[in-house]
Amino acid sequence: MNKLIWTLQVLLAVVFLAHGVMFLNPPAEYVEMMNAQLGVGFRLFLGVAEVLAAIGLIAPALTRILPWLTPLAAAGVMIIMVAATGMHFIRAEYSSTVTTAILLAMATFVAYQRWKVRPIAPRTAPVMARSSAHS
Repeated sequence: MNKLIWTLQVLLAVVFLAHGVMFLNPPAEYVEMMNAQLGVGFRLFLGVAEVLAAIGLIAPALTRILPWLTPLAAAGVMIIMVAATGMHFIRAEYSSTVTTAILLAMATFVAYQRWKVRPIAPRTAPVMARSSAHS
């Protein structure tokens, strides 16, 4: 089960990193359309949020430093995907609706698994032996 969770974390991180970078630095032919649909500020906000989510899905769990951030990153992805699924559905973009719904399901599974079922244990600091000279 742990391998499945890690696989989903990596897949989500790759998707959100790629999408976030595209929002931060879109191809020239898409800039005007994206800005018209989302606005510059919201597009940039989403790009930053998605890049941070990608980092949060992997780095805390991998390093075991503040690993509780991983399920929070997955929960953040859930929020973005609920909004994206609704937006695509309202716009009758059904293939995108299905895609975002699948990403929502994956993020929900990762968030639940990493929060309740298989949380990552935090790194423990090594215990340093006391010198007998100071005793």
